[in-house]
Amino acid sequence: MNIGFIAHDTKKMLMQNLCIAYCDILRDHTLYATQTTGRLISEASGLSVHKCLAGPLGGEQQLCSLIEHNEIDIVFYLRDPQEHTRLLPDMQSVLTLCDMHNIPIATNLATAELLIKALERGDLNWRELYH
Repeated sequence: MNIGFIAHDTKKMLMQNLCIAYCDILRDHTLYATQTTGRLISEASGLSVHKCLAGPLGGEQQLCSLIEHNEIDIVFYLRDPQEHTRLLPDMQSVLTLCDMHNIPIATNLATAELLIKALERGDLNWRELYH
């Protein structure tokens, strides 16, 4: 499966820890991330990550394009709900596109862990039908 990763600055360490904890599961999948998040995931976990541009430079839009073309199966978007509203349009785009294209998205650690466990069990294999 193709998995997208986005994390606000205040959540980047949490994303690193998530990927370290579940690297054995994630290593069997193709990972995409915004630039800084992808670099931090790679450095912390040793996972191979395809890096888009940095979020503020269009990385979220690049991931949105992959979502629109049905090239992403799951999104982990660890966001800070108190982050400045300047990020709101990009956040809304990702959330809306995932809803439109029936792509599971986790915006917090609890949901992220549930999706990773579902991925491990094969519960998300129905996404293959969308390809």
